[in-house]
Amino acid sequence: MKKLILLGVLGALSITQAVTAQEYTAGEKAREIAQQHLIIDTHIDVPYRLFRDWEDVTQATQRGDFDYVRAKQGGLNVPFMSIYIPANLEQTPGASYQLAHQLIDSMEALAWRAPDKFAMAYSVDDVLKHQEQGLISLALGMENGSPIEGDLANLQTFYDRGIRYITLAHSESNHIADSSYDIRRQWNGLSPFGKELVKEMNRLGVMIDISHVSDDAFWQAVETSAVPVIASHSSLRAFTPGFERNMSDDMIKKLAETGGVIMINFGSSFVTQQANRYGDIIRKQIAAINEQYGKGSDEAEQRIAAVRTKNPFPFASLEQVLDHIDYVKNLVGIDYIGIGSDYDGVGDSLPVGLKDVASYPNLVQGLLDRGYSEADIKKILNENLIRVWREVEAYAAQQ
Repeated sequence: MKKLILLGVLGALSITQAVTAQEYTAGEKAREIAQQHLIIDTHIDVPYRLFRDWEDVTQATQRGDFDYVRAKQGGLNVPFMSIYIPANLEQTPGASYQLAHQLIDSMEALAWRAPDKFAMAYSVDDVLKHQEQGLISLALGMENGSPIEGDLANLQTFYDRGIRYITLAHSESNHIADSSYDIRRQWNGLSPFGKELVKEMNRLGVMIDISHVSDDAFWQAVETSAVPVIASHSSLRAFTPGFERNMSDDMIKKLAETGGVIMINFGSSFVTQQANRYGDIIRKQIAAINEQYGKGSDEAEQRIAAVRTKNPFPFASLEQVLDHIDYVKNLVGIDYIGIGSDYDGVGDSLPVGLKDVASYPNLVQGLLDRGYSEADIKKILNENLIRVWREVEAYAAQQ
């Protein structure tokens, strides 16, 4: 049965999708909406991108998905810059903590070097002020809580440095929570310290991000938190069955019931089952070829090249991203949807029509074409996330 399924998927992948040739052009109304209203994207991986391969993103760049020129073109006002910490660093005491500070330093340096373009944002009021000034707000989210290193004093340190959400875990379970990608369920959800951390994040005013965590960790985080939580860059399991990294219908319903927001991830592997399974399928084909012809042999290399040519990566489309938005709207309503693109974080897997931060008007045009009102679009672009952020700020102020 598995073999038949794999052959069926490979057959589908070998067909050139018509959408790859499709172009999206936003109309004047869509571009106007994108420029007039705040656009908040809760997950852009610029800090780690620049850490590995520096470019001056205050200017137009040759690489990557984000720079100032394209951000202004797309109407992006508030990129939450991801302070991404690789999971394996937790094995070395102090390494996660050090890298987190280095990445925060780099964003502060970016704002300092271009004060006419960027400004650090630590609150909703900062964001609104910067919008009036024509500046792009650099807000900070920490992707992977490993830099906390089991010490709540470190949470205070990172809050003081501007971290306004923390993704509790990443690709491996850590001292806080189990990861959706990790078959080892060390804690069966949150660790005892993780539950303490959630409460302390509430007290300080740091949003809890349940992207990447296991299902059990999600349910426990929602139950433990006194304020709504977010999924900073997740999409829907209904379109990618078996992919725990995305959210199930029951999870989305619970998120909405408690006032949270799911920020839709644009990466093709989050959007369609074809793209989600592509890597595993291609790896199996390559492994079989290497076993038969010898890894590194001319025959093996030629056959591997032929497999890749016959089965190009099946990029998702803007329309398929919109399907995720429609699904959430029909499931729980318009008030629980946002944008968490994962630009600069998913490599060359972005959908046709949403290739970089200049593309938000295309998303707006797609929403208009599907009958969304401007009021609905504003909720998706910023108002839903601002509602949660304000609730988190207000709760912390009462503490």
